[in-house]
Amino acid sequence: MFRRSLIAGAMVGAMTLASSSALAATTTYTLDPGHTQIVFSWNHFGFSNPTAQFGKVDGTLEFDQADPTKSSVTVTIPLASVNSNVPKLDQHLQTDEFFDSAKFPAATFKSTKVEKGATPDQLKVTGDLTLHGVTKPVTLDVTVNKVGEHPMRKAPAAGFDATATLKRSDFGITKYVPNVSDDIKIHITSETVEAKAYAAGMKPPAK
Repeated sequence: MFRRSLIAGAMVGAMTLASSSALAATTTYTLDPGHTQIVFSWNHFGFSNPTAQFGKVDGTLEFDQADPTKSSVTVTIPLASVNSNVPKLDQHLQTDEFFDSAKFPAATFKSTKVEKGATPDQLKVTGDLTLHGVTKPVTLDVTVNKVGEHPMRKAPAAGFDATATLKRSDFGITKYVPNVSDDIKIHITSETVEAKAYAAGMKPPAK
C-alpha cells in the first residue's frame, strides 16, 4: 500500500513537472514598434508599384519555440499611422473611399492556427483580419529569423518576417479596382521582446 502511494505520488509529481515545463515553454513577447514594419504595395494603372507602411503597430506574441504550432499572435494597427511619403495620398487613404479611418480607426489580426512550413524556420499562420469593418481569414507565410537573447536589451527576443497577398475588395475597399490593383502585397518584419523585459525597458529612469 505504502509503495503504491509512493508510485502514485511520483507519477503526480512527474505529471505536474511536465505540465509546468510545457507551460514554461511558451514565452510572451511584445512587438517592438521601433523595429516592426508593415509594408504594403499595389499596382497603379499598370505603370508603377507604390508602397506604404504603418508607423504604429501594437501586438503580443505567445511563442513556443519547441512546438511553434502552439503559438499565437494578436496585432492592432492604427490606420491613421499610414505613411506613403506622399501626404495627399495618406490623407486620401483615410477617407471613406479607402480605409474610412474615422469610422474604422484600426485593423486587427488574431491568429487562429499555426502550422509548420517546409523547413524548420518556416511557418504558416492563419488568422482573422478585421479591416474596414469586415473580418476575413488571411494566411501569412512566416520565416523565423532568430530566437535568442537580444544583445542590446539583454532579454529574450524573437524576430520574424512574413508575407501575404490579400484582395482589398474582400474588405469592401473597391475604389478604382481593377485599374488600381485589387491584390495588395504585404511584407511584415518584426522584432519582439519578452513582455516583462520590454515593459521594464519602457519605464522612465528613476530620479
